[in-house]
Amino acid sequence: MVAKILTTTVAAPGFMGLNTQDSSVSLEAGYATVANNCVIDKFGRIGARKGWTTSHATNTDLGDADVKALGELIDNAGNSYIIAAGNNKLFKLVGTTLSQLTYGGGGSAPTITDSNWQMAPLNGVLYLYQAGHDPLVFDPAVSATTFKRISEKTGYVGTVPSGNVAIAAYGRLWVASSSTDKVTVSFSDLIAGHVWSGGTTGNLDTSRVWPNGADEVQALAAHNGFLFIFGKRQILVYQGATTPSTMSISDTVGGIGCLSRDSVQTTSSDVIFLSNSGVRSLMRTIQEKSAPERDLSKNVRNDLMSDVASQTLANIKSVYSEREGFYLLTMPVTQSVYCFDTKVILQDGSRRVTTWDSITPTALTSLRSGAVYIGKNGYIGQYTGYNDYTSVYRFQYYTNHADLGNVNQSSVLKKISVVVIGGTNQSVIFKWGFDFKTNYLSDNDTIPTQGESYYGIAEYGANATVVAQYSDGVALQTLTVPASGSGKVVQTGYESDINGTALSIQKIEIQAKNGKIS
Repeated sequence: MVAKILTTTVAAPGFMGLNTQDSSVSLEAGYATVANNCVIDKFGRIGARKGWTTSHATNTDLGDADVKALGELIDNAGNSYIIAAGNNKLFKLVGTTLSQLTYGGGGSAPTITDSNWQMAPLNGVLYLYQAGHDPLVFDPAVSATTFKRISEKTGYVGTVPSGNVAIAAYGRLWVASSSTDKVTVSFSDLIAGHVWSGGTTGNLDTSRVWPNGADEVQALAAHNGFLFIFGKRQILVYQGATTPSTMSISDTVGGIGCLSRDSVQTTSSDVIFLSNSGVRSLMRTIQEKSAPERDLSKNVRNDLMSDVASQTLANIKSVYSEREGFYLLTMPVTQSVYCFDTKVILQDGSRRVTTWDSITPTALTSLRSGAVYIGKNGYIGQYTGYNDYTSVYRFQYYTNHADLGNVNQSSVLKKISVVVIGGTNQSVIFKWGFDFKTNYLSDNDTIPTQGESYYGIAEYGANATVVAQYSDGVALQTLTVPASGSGKVVQTGYESDINGTALSIQKIEIQAKNGKIS
């Protein structure tokens, strides 16, 4: 009697993202064990991330130095300036032209020894703060080609605080963490980041408020009338920050703080940050008495914190993109990026995660237009297209380890098929292995050269009325390879070099026969 061929289908491969934290023996089918240079799109498919392209020609003033800080200023006329720092200089990008900003103050130019500025736009003016440096200002209404010290701005009042942390919120600047004072948060007058005495200016001393003893201000964030003050191991939440003279502490979080200033990002409902125990989110609800934190990185925590341990924390960067639906966190030393999908919350409160290993941004920002820009060595790049500048990059997705129906019976593989969306004239490498071993067998199939078409039109003909269910402009193909070998537990993997076109995986089918019963 010929053994019946059984088909196992995975309809939404990797839709729960990467999981390297839990035991691979019991990992659910929706998780991936490898998800490299991947994102999870709005349909729950795992697919290739976008690449990047340069936004300007080579600039001799920047040279091949890393762009270490990026920000956008929208002036009062609605014009956009992308401001960048690199090679201990400041630059502006308008259109495709990158030009250096020169010192335009009345005295000697400030000494700049690093490019790790935090940028805070307020009322059409950009304020820049960095540890050990004079605070700077770029005001295109006065000069679109120069910067100066804040203390040199017309109308300057008081003494501008130095600091490494600065945000613009509720119509004013909030500054903290100078070289000599790590506990005071200073705030400027309304709509005047250069006015630091009189009016509604003031200072907030946090030294006696930390719930678990002394701490230092690491970062600031604001949302929905609250001011969040992040220490290294604690968080303070102030309510009524729109009127700082009467604001009061509404909550504290002990044992959890912020490791990196530039890891903090505000979304429509959250504040996301890198803590001493992973990437977390403070969920604010008026009805609750506390602001509960959620561990977004639960499924990759050990790997993430191992990467963090090797980093210079000041060089860790992040961005939140509403358009792309992700929060990115960079790890420059290990040249990795953790991509947290913000479109879906998993049942355990964590986020779907993938990793990137070949784009390595040195700075990140999301523009008002929705575009994501990245810092690179010698360039400001835009996250777009499907090449890393002029290079290909490798998409890798590996499934969980799973039996094919009977835990006590081996499976003899016969064929593996995968439905892919997108791609053209490129090979997809199939890999498969058994019983948790990594000596994979492999074969490949090729996506034919194909133009772009909607799924409904390509699949059902010119008169079809089917609404396209897939990303605009990509085609559907089923790739198949013969498979061999046997084992009780099966894992499959899929790799492809991305070179100019999107590629994602819609469905996997594995055909096998039942083998020996143990």
